[in-house]
Amino acid sequence: MHRILPLIALVGLFGFFGPIGSFGFGPGLAAAQVSDPAIVITPGEGRAFRAAVQQFADRAAPADPGRAAGLRRAMEQGMEFSGVLLPLADDAFLGARETEGLTEGPRGDCSDWLQGGADALVEGQITGSASELAVEYQVWDTARCRSLARGVLKRPREDRHRLAKLLADQVVAAFTGTPGVAGTEIAFISDRSGEREVYVMDADGGRQRPATRGQSIKAFPDWTPDGGAILYTSYGERAMPGLYLTSRGEYSPGPILGGILSRQPKYRGVFNPSGSSLAVVSSLGGSTAIYRVDRDGGNLRRLTRGGSINISPSWSPDGEQIAFVSDRSGSPQIYIMGSDGRGVRRLTFNGSYNTGASWSPDGRWIVYETRIEGQFDIWLIDPSGETNLPIVSHPRSDEAASWSPDSRKITFSSKRRGRSDLYVVDVDGQNLRRLTRQQGENLQPAWGPFAR
Repeated sequence: MHRILPLIALVGLFGFFGPIGSFGFGPGLAAAQVSDPAIVITPGEGRAFRAAVQQFADRAAPADPGRAAGLRRAMEQGMEFSGVLLPLADDAFLGARETEGLTEGPRGDCSDWLQGGADALVEGQITGSASELAVEYQVWDTARCRSLARGVLKRPREDRHRLAKLLADQVVAAFTGTPGVAGTEIAFISDRSGEREVYVMDADGGRQRPATRGQSIKAFPDWTPDGGAILYTSYGERAMPGLYLTSRGEYSPGPILGGILSRQPKYRGVFNPSGSSLAVVSSLGGSTAIYRVDRDGGNLRRLTRGGSINISPSWSPDGEQIAFVSDRSGSPQIYIMGSDGRGVRRLTFNGSYNTGASWSPDGRWIVYETRIEGQFDIWLIDPSGETNLPIVSHPRSDEAASWSPDSRKITFSSKRRGRSDLYVVDVDGQNLRRLTRQQGENLQPAWGPFAR
């Protein structure tokens, strides 16, 4: 939403809370043996490296003539989405295009691959049972002519495309030390069913599906740090907003923290990086404050004081600080405080209306939205406040930015095509990509953690 003040006005407008379900998605990774990465990527760097992806030997039964080629194509798409390690074009191959078997011991063709422009080489083989596929893979650094990683991934046969994305992320991890994000997921709010519900999709926009169902409005999804559940706000009983979880199965779905802040609305909750406590936005006596509370409801502590509106908490990666939005200066601005509420300092001074703070997972940046001539653009500021620059600028509003777990991309909501849709863009403003299309209003994206 564009302004802070209407957040309070939402109280009392919406109906009862419906049933909460679980949502179907999950990890599929097996441990890989990984040596030191060939390069160390600094999030936000512009340089891309090239990987020659061979078509894997297919030894799975029953035979499928298009399986290996389809897996390779989906892997390359996943690498392209991550934007760090890009596939080498077929016409540049100076070595075999298909894997005959995983190489044991030293290679003798590294110079050929390097001459063709490949910084990395990926080989593999497909096996499987009647119910699942298994891919054994190996990643080579062609410059040092050494194996960087060797591992196995398994997924159900019908989940072949996701298997390829997870594999692409592991290849990126082997070469750079940080996994790719093609296999990650984004939670968001959509009214495509007629009600505002929590939805989940793959990071590239695929597999969009609902995570909640009911007749109450949902808002502000936030992942648990392990990716096992989504915390969200629901305007349920007596139109009083409260906090709820929807789960993959390891967590109990339903309301949480019902025993704290009795008879007070809970507008938003955000887990700290360890998942042990939350920052909660609530109001009492006309002011809106940020509280800290343990996951089990213990040790409730009010962090902000006074009669101003304080919302939109975002934890630093080390859990020691919280960025938030406050109008204590007379207009909404970004502030930072310690996780105990001490040491409050104002961060933004440029612009008369700044909101929507989100701290990057690497700790280097805080992304936020600033109002310019009646619409919102997305900007970056470093936690010291010394560097402040735009990422996305458009005549229609872009807002509610959320970071990818590798800090190289953001997803955000935009009205550039009339209705609100979700987009993803690199942190340098390049490679803009639309994720939702003609499916109602799509808002408040929350990028999940690395796939596990």
